[in-house]
Amino acid sequence: MTVPSAMRALVFDPPGLRMTKVAVPEPDPSEALVAIRYSSLNWVEVARTELVHQPGDVIGRDSAGTVVRAAADGSGPAVGDRVVGFRAPGAWAEYQAIGTEDLAVVPDSVELAAAAALPGAAVSALQAVRRLSAHLAESLTGLRVLVTGASGGVGRAATQLAALAGAEVIAAVGTPERGAGLSTLGAAEVVTDLARVGPVDGVLDIVGGQTLTTAYGLLKRGGLALSIGSAGGATTSFDFEAARLRGGRRAVEAFAVSSPFGPDLEHLLGLLVAGRFDPQIGWLGSWRQVDEARTALLDRKVLGKAVLEID
Repeated sequence: MTVPSAMRALVFDPPGLRMTKVAVPEPDPSEALVAIRYSSLNWVEVARTELVHQPGDVIGRDSAGTVVRAAADGSGPAVGDRVVGFRAPGAWAEYQAIGTEDLAVVPDSVELAAAAALPGAAVSALQAVRRLSAHLAESLTGLRVLVTGASGGVGRAATQLAALAGAEVIAAVGTPERGAGLSTLGAAEVVTDLARVGPVDGVLDIVGGQTLTTAYGLLKRGGLALSIGSAGGATTSFDFEAARLRGGRRAVEAFAVSSPFGPDLEHLLGLLVAGRFDPQIGWLGSWRQVDEARTALLDRKVLGKAVLEID
């Protein structure tokens, strides 16, 4: 396939974004060049842009499109394959070079927009659920798991995946409206006040701050709270002396998603094909409307993921 030397991209131009022309990336031997059709927004790219990007960076991590140049080392998908992948930065552009270990071929029955919603949010949720399960005797069956910030992309994915793993999921949200659809996704309870929540075996926290502090206090002996994100933007503090006096082993851990993404994306795509997982796209529009999408996320107007069409 013929690939141009320049492409359109959304770059970080503090304090906002700017669409401009940049060079098409030159893939490393283990990378495929992908013509991007859709890309999704992650909270960190919107609310913490200056922490994860330098001025001039092409924004974005999650993308789905078609391979136009296969990896030179022979690994990964072939030219013409529809794929989804993760690479930071560079996804909000017409082309992206992505390591083949972080790519998965998208089945014909799955729309690329749905696939683009998976990498950052759903893979994070999947790995976090596995980490929690490993801590809790390798199984979540019958255990109570609290998901905070359950209305967002990671939270809605975590709710579904923890429920699929057999957990009794308590989904915590900011308002009743933000909890729409969570019961259908597998939540046994949807709450807006942690004071209403009884003891839990595990916590998947996406909010941070006082929410995580309170959630940690709900843990049963031997429980684990995973800090997946800090959407609330507040610093988290713990009174570990109070925890010692309370007794029992209760842990809190900073969780970070890790590569390779490919196998986890394949797993999630399989769940999509089987009708067992919904990527929960709450906003879909042209990348020319990126400011609208960013504002909607920051104002907590999106239930789930926001996806950009690279048109």
